[in-house]
Amino acid sequence: MRLPEEPDNPPQLNILPMIDVIFALLTFFILSTLSLTRSEGLPVNLPKAATAQPQSSSQIVVTLNQQGQLTLNRRPAQLGDLQTRIRALMGNNPNAVVVINADERVSHGQVIAVMDRLRLIPGVRLAIAAQRPAP
Repeated sequence: MRLPEEPDNPPQLNILPMIDVIFALLTFFILSTLSLTRSEGLPVNLPKAATAQPQSSSQIVVTLNQQGQLTLNRRPAQLGDLQTRIRALMGNNPNAVVVINADERVSHGQVIAVMDRLRLIPGVRLAIAAQRPAP
């Protein structure tokens, strides 16, 4: 007894599962890259701002913690010598942005005092650090 012959269909490669796997990997890498943030300041509770945007250029970070202590790039600093130290850092990179990273509980007067000192530096570019509110 002879079996009926099946027509010779060319073999097919189904690439849909492969595309699904590639998109899953791509999604994983994008999400893991977004979670890698570079933090140069000391841990402070930043105020929330819906219009906060990341800064892409090199940064000089001035931090005011909850107790009002001042640091410059994680090193203790005094308000009086802040200008000279930032000028020295900006000498290496004139496009640097000075980011004021102030705790939300620090008095407004202290932040203004720091900003006032920094604005005396010619060509300084200031930014104030903030967090986006959680959705």
